[in-house]
Amino acid sequence: MTPSDPRFATPDLSAKDLSQLEREYDPETRFRPLARPLTLIVGAILFGLSCYHFYTAGFGIPRATTHAGLHLGATLFLVFMSFAAFGLPGDRPRHGIGAPFGVSLPDWPLAIVAALAALYVPWVYEQLAFRVGNPLPLDIMMGTALIVTLLEAVRRSMGWPLPIIAVLFMAYAYFGQSMPGVLVHPGASWTNIVNHLYLTSQGIYGTALGVIATYVFHFVLFGVMATRIGLGQLFIDLASAAAGRYSGGPAKVSVLSSALLGSISGSSIANTVTTGALTIPAMVRIGYPRHFAAAVEAAASTGGQITPPVMGAVAFLMIEYLGVPLTTILTAALVPAFMHFYGVLMQVHLEARRLGLRGLSAAELPNVMKILREGWLSLVPLVLLVAILLSGRTPFAAAFWAIASCIAVLLVQCIARHGIGDGLRMAALGLFEGFVMGARQSLAVTAAAALVGVVIGIVTLTGVGFKLAYMVTGIASGWATDLHTALSILPVEIMSVPTLTLLFTLILTAVVCILMGAGIPTTANYIIMVAVAAPILGLLGVEPIVAHFFVFYYGVLADITPPVALAAYAASGIAGANAFRAGNTAFRLSMGKVMVPFVFVFSPSILIVTQDFSWQAFTLAVVGLLIGIWMLSAAISGWLFAPLWRIERVLLAFAAILLVAPAPLVTVVGLALVVPVLMRQWAIRGEGTTRGVQQHIR
Repeated sequence: MTPSDPRFATPDLSAKDLSQLEREYDPETRFRPLARPLTLIVGAILFGLSCYHFYTAGFGIPRATTHAGLHLGATLFLVFMSFAAFGLPGDRPRHGIGAPFGVSLPDWPLAIVAALAALYVPWVYEQLAFRVGNPLPLDIMMGTALIVTLLEAVRRSMGWPLPIIAVLFMAYAYFGQSMPGVLVHPGASWTNIVNHLYLTSQGIYGTALGVIATYVFHFVLFGVMATRIGLGQLFIDLASAAAGRYSGGPAKVSVLSSALLGSISGSSIANTVTTGALTIPAMVRIGYPRHFAAAVEAAASTGGQITPPVMGAVAFLMIEYLGVPLTTILTAALVPAFMHFYGVLMQVHLEARRLGLRGLSAAELPNVMKILREGWLSLVPLVLLVAILLSGRTPFAAAFWAIASCIAVLLVQCIARHGIGDGLRMAALGLFEGFVMGARQSLAVTAAAALVGVVIGIVTLTGVGFKLAYMVTGIASGWATDLHTALSILPVEIMSVPTLTLLFTLILTAVVCILMGAGIPTTANYIIMVAVAAPILGLLGVEPIVAHFFVFYYGVLADITPPVALAAYAASGIAGANAFRAGNTAFRLSMGKVMVPFVFVFSPSILIVTQDFSWQAFTLAVVGLLIGIWMLSAAISGWLFAPLWRIERVLLAFAAILLVAPAPLVTVVGLALVVPVLMRQWAIRGEGTTRGVQQHIR
């Protein structure tokens, strides 16, 4: 049987099919079609919003509340114009009395009321200092209108999970006297709730919305413009040239290209569809099972959200919450991001060796010199962005000059291809489309950030974050005491009660982060976890930057953790694979990302920028992770240099856990378990390599 066998064929997906697939699994892209007059009006508003942010990036923003209000008002109006109330958008806009210009009649008052309510606070800002805590009836009416329309806007653009969470938090604030145990509190009237959420900087107009309007929009726009000038395709071509020739080449191309593309794109699903359209069919053609091919692309694509310099917009939230320079966040993210891709790459390689898969032929590989000769100009904006960020200048400046350089590159490319006359027209059209798409892609995340402000506001109003921290640490402490008592029969103490308490707290926090992230975008999930989960780790002495990275990493895992593994489901649509099986395999491939957060809690030196950094601890942690992830990958794949016995797989899995534990003695024990397996494997290397892929289709 050859890779040309029909069972290895993948659906011939057109650009329209891929777009439909992305809309199916990513609510943020479900823009409805509009009639031409409204399309032009909405496009002009989107373009104007991008121009406004491009200008403020270079020349400064107005007063923070005014800036956030303008951004939120325009965004909510556009959300109600762009997203239908229910279901996927049809192929054609509806017309008539019930849906003028393709927009349902009720959406018009919703859009106008939402915009006015968002702009009301900046309008009366000068007077608020005299009536915060004693709001006027009009204040309450406008605040209620904004909260209601915000819930509906997020439901349309992102689905039900986040609005449900926000409603539950507001219900908790209102019915506080009826809550059980430590969760009880005096309760708050609706007037007090609206006052806190709407008229103060602790709610909707808080840090989350401010960061989105101030930083994130610019980098979303940069990602769109960089892709438009060919940077994404350049990354895919370079990855193909670098890794395509090796065993299982297309899968390794998927990992490398997703890492590169993820550095400028924070969307797991968009990354999956963009690179997966090329890499998944190639993986299936050379013999990877369909579900495995989908899982590789999904696991690699979720890594984009932890890859500097953009990190799915979370990097910019971190600099606000932690009060540290952006370079500190980016430096801290380097080693953990590398370990994620290294873990996926190791499993991809071992699976390819186990199945005896080939790489791409010389005819299938792009020419590196040709790629660089034709596309080097696309690298200029990214190089400029990184250089300005590393120079210590503000993210504003970096974003402004990076976007400006994208515009310049687009102009040069269009003139070179079409001449001056046509080139200028093509460049203007490309600029308009890029700015429109950049603003459109920010709509959902802005609405979500504003609604997350509701959750954060309730946390600060009721103090529920510290109540939950007390509950979790109490449960973890009880478990730790019981386990320590059970282990006391051993001749030596393996772990102290405080260490066990921290371990159980981390496990509980990780589970909460994954569950909260089910269907909620990473940015929103991170903001909620910072308010709810990070204080839990803070009570146990975990350094703030370490706690923030921990909750961030486990929030990202939600995109590949069934039952809501959206990135894996999108990849399975391209591969024609079972979606749930692809999700389970993607989670398995991300074991490196699962292990790393625990390592940097117990050995913070891996983040480089922590207070107690030491080269000795850093080296021990990195070497332990490299070997541990390799051994765990072998245990999962059932292959090291040859097929593994079952007992060897168990030994390697246990050794991997010991190797990543940042303690020299434990690391030595792990190595002692690995050595005999390595010796036997090396002695029989090459034996048992699968020659027939058909025997291993799972």
